[in-house]
Amino acid sequence: MKIKEQIEVLEMEADAIILARQIDIDMAEAIMRVEKGSEVSNMSSKELKRDLLLFARNNPALFLELAADDNVQLRNFGIKAVEEGIIKLSSDQRNFLWGSTDRKIMTVPFDEHPYTALAHWFKTDEGMEIYANIEKRLNA
Repeated sequence: MKIKEQIEVLEMEADAIILARQIDIDMAEAIMRVEKGSEVSNMSSKELKRDLLLFARNNPALFLELAADDNVQLRNFGIKAVEEGIIKLSSDQRNFLWGSTDRKIMTVPFDEHPYTALAHWFKTDEGMEIYANIEKRLNA
């Protein structure tokens, strides 16, 4: 590797670590959920911060990409809502339903990851209303 490339890599690592130190706990959880899955639900904030810093150091390009992706937080929000039972994903992973009534909220488009589809849907007019409803229930 040439010196110029080494400098670029080191600067990217430094940028990623600095950003990781400044990120709030909700965004840290969202980023680490991409990397570790539902395991993050059982981690303390200190464990989450440590793993975030390690992730930023070891994979700075992916870390910076995830930190800039607003869908990461929306996917995390959807996953938390399912973990809390507020909404649920059907067994065939084609529909999101209300947890209490089984009423369909949205259908997952063919060939799309369910939580990615949900994140995109939260940005629609109907989705924003449901998002606000779920947010109230999560914070209750």
